[in-house]
Amino acid sequence: MKRFLVTGGAGFIGSAVVRMLVRDTPHEVMVLDKLTYAGNLDSLKPVANNPRHRFEQADVTDFERMRALVESYRPDVVMHLAAESHVDRSIEGPGAFVQTNVVGTFALLQACLHYWRQLPPTAQETFRFHHISTDEVFGSLGEDGLFHEDYPYQPTSPYSASKAASDHFVRAWNHTYGLPTIVTNCSNNYGPYHFPEKLIPLTILNALEGKPLPVYGKGENVRDWLFVDDHARALILTAEKGRPGETYAIGGHNERRNIDVVRAICTLVDELSPDPAIGPRERLISYVTDRPGHDLRYAIDASKIEQDLGWRPSETFESGLRKTVEWYLSNRDWWERVRSGGYRGQRLGIVA
Repeated sequence: MKRFLVTGGAGFIGSAVVRMLVRDTPHEVMVLDKLTYAGNLDSLKPVANNPRHRFEQADVTDFERMRALVESYRPDVVMHLAAESHVDRSIEGPGAFVQTNVVGTFALLQACLHYWRQLPPTAQETFRFHHISTDEVFGSLGEDGLFHEDYPYQPTSPYSASKAASDHFVRAWNHTYGLPTIVTNCSNNYGPYHFPEKLIPLTILNALEGKPLPVYGKGENVRDWLFVDDHARALILTAEKGRPGETYAIGGHNERRNIDVVRAICTLVDELSPDPAIGPRERLISYVTDRPGHDLRYAIDASKIEQDLGWRPSETFESGLRKTVEWYLSNRDWWERVRSGGYRGQRLGIVA
């Protein structure tokens, strides 16, 4: 049994990791989350009463709090998912992204380095600082090619720039100080408990309610979609078996144009929740002005993690999307409470 400290553990990907750790492993888990708009304790309800799970509300930019929590909990593995992660919000307010994603990562690295230096040699060898990042740090692909671990960084949004900076800090702490770090860069996640300003959950909820389905530009931007439980499994495997100093790219092998994703959701919602008053949901599609600097295509070459650690995604895009739509249909209470917290499905990231 190990002790895992998961920052951002009440968020979308973080809560999937925590639920899986508590459900499928013998490990103890401490969740650290600031509980901003995207952090939701409801996402941890399935494990909230488990004695191997505990929660601390804290801000990763608080240097003293990070140091105190790390040294009191004494983790074997730190999985760092706490981040501002919504591109549109980064366009409207980039300062928060610099603070959380860059300063927060620096604060946590410093806390972990101080703690790690005090460990006995055997514990130092097995300790891991696992930084969870995004494929958006690589910029935009053309029609061909795939992102991989050695792909050059070309971030194009305030969000991706802040994540690129945090990636570099993590690698520097490994190279300069010897802290055993690992970086993973993932493609677009989707699945249950996803905050509803993102494309897939927003489209599902708007389709259910008969509201317009906004599609940026012509809907031709391509993303490689990764079911969140597949990603959580990859992250836990990497934290347990990945090699310090390495980077692993994680993708779902599911490239889809945004317009095709929206149409697939329309078909599923029509099937699973038909509404004669609304009619076919494709009629609700509305093309809107594109996001500033919208990257054309992302796609991941996941061969390294597949070959080195034996991970492969279990879900196809079709099977994962069906599970996702079914979950939102069955969990109206969850997303209604999220919306009551202030987000109403409005467009973000418009530059005046």
